[in-house]
Amino acid sequence: MQALLEAFRAALASLMANRMRSVLTTLGIVIGTGSVIAVVSLVQGFSASIKNQLADLGGSTLTLQAVNTNENFQSGRLNYITFDDINVLRYRVPGVGQVAPILAVNVPGISYQGRTVTAQVQASNADYAAVYARWPVKGRFLAPADDRGRRKVAVIGDKLRVDLDLPEDPIGEYIRIGNEWFKVIGLMEKQGDLLGFSLDNYLIIPFDVGRSMMGASNRPFMQASFTVPDLEQVNTVRERVTRAIRTARRTPASEGNTFKVEAADAFVKQFDQIAGTATLVVGGVVGISLLVGGIGIMNIMLVSVTERTREIGILKALGATRRDILVQFLLEAAMLALLGGIIGIILGIAAGVGIAAMIPGFPPASVPIWVIAAAAGFSALVGVIFGIMPASKAAGLDPIEALRYE
Repeated sequence: MQALLEAFRAALASLMANRMRSVLTTLGIVIGTGSVIAVVSLVQGFSASIKNQLADLGGSTLTLQAVNTNENFQSGRLNYITFDDINVLRYRVPGVGQVAPILAVNVPGISYQGRTVTAQVQASNADYAAVYARWPVKGRFLAPADDRGRRKVAVIGDKLRVDLDLPEDPIGEYIRIGNEWFKVIGLMEKQGDLLGFSLDNYLIIPFDVGRSMMGASNRPFMQASFTVPDLEQVNTVRERVTRAIRTARRTPASEGNTFKVEAADAFVKQFDQIAGTATLVVGGVVGISLLVGGIGIMNIMLVSVTERTREIGILKALGATRRDILVQFLLEAAMLALLGGIIGIILGIAAGVGIAAMIPGFPPASVPIWVIAAAAGFSALVGVIFGIMPASKAAGLDPIEALRYE
């Protein structure tokens, strides 16, 4: 331990004696580590934002939606969820709790006192708030009586309220959706922006009202989310739903499904995998610059060995072993790389935060502790690996020849 501490002290003294060269040597490591941290912080921040938005939709919430491939879109033969599928889900499958269908209603615009804007118009029912964990901050949400009576009422997002220049409390105001007038009964809580797109530019009307606005067509774009009260029955209920819809559609056993039933948190898990893979790939590509920095350290350390040949000869003449010389030069290389890693981490965090702030609507950057620890450790490891050759050269010098070196 005493020898190791002495080697550390000697390595630190050598680096301090050549401050400018030490700083310049670490630039490659600084740039590499900073780039990795900046990229990872942006990816992790985006991933955390997605997970937070879907945090309330757990594994007990399932979603029924159509499956369409590129071939479907190219041929125009799209698959749909129908009103009959919704009825099967609601009335024929044991274990299904609240069901919230969402029907996309196409309208030319939404108007209020001469101002017309566009927004996402959805038709749903009273279960929407509980299933999707979204609640009004003013007024109320849709009630079963609204659907039964086909009342022309709507709850709106805050972005739509601002765009229409509605009062801060818009309850009781009338807006025009397409060619129909609707009364605003609720203002939904804010969800914020995602990649510059507002998540609050929408309104929700009663499901049957939206269905009547779509006309007699039985092929609107629609999906349905539903809860499973018994968490242990989630997989069983998913299979029941699949079988029931296939039976109702009279789908032959030889044909695959044109729909899917997924847990709401499946997207979060899938996104986690994608984000993790993207982090590794992008971090690995950017991390190549760390190898360039390591080569720079090796070159400077080789120069340092040549410059300090007489010093090495004196140390060996005074009793320093090959191991002592090897450890000292390895520590110098590792400390150079670690210093560059620490500076790179600080600059990378600052760059990630700055880039996220400059992109409108982009989530704040997030840097997990494990990323910082891994970056610092890998930087030091690069220093050790690329310091082996200079350290071996220094340790292998003949003391007599080293003392004669001019």
